[in-house]
Amino acid sequence: MRTRHFRRMNLRLLIALAIIAILATAAYGFAAGNTINDGGHAGDGVGTVSGYTVTNVAYTLAANPTKLATVAFHLDAPATTVKVSLDGGTSWTDCDNAAPTYNWSCNISGLGMDVAPVDHLRVVAVQ
Repeated sequence: MRTRHFRRMNLRLLIALAIIAILATAAYGFAAGNTINDGGHAGDGVGTVSGYTVTNVAYTLAANPTKLATVAFHLDAPATTVKVSLDGGTSWTDCDNAAPTYNWSCNISGLGMDVAPVDHLRVVAVQ
């Protein structure tokens, strides 16, 4: 009698393990079939952000010598976008790249900026 009981328990255990193995194999096959191949990339990372050194700053006066026309300067590394502000960040002007590639010139004549109140130059650059 005990032998039958153990055989039934072993048979039940064997059947349960077989069902689990079948389900696990099916799930693995389904997951292995999911492929995304759109050529894109995704990621997350950390890097150091360093600033630029601005040198050789030169201002050019407008026809009215109390106003500024342009400001030019040199960056120590390449940049793709550069903007300047002469009023603490209230207004910004785009700058153009001049040869060689680290030299930038900004037409600020449209700001009507008087020479007298200019006490700092703020440069924002990104690569």
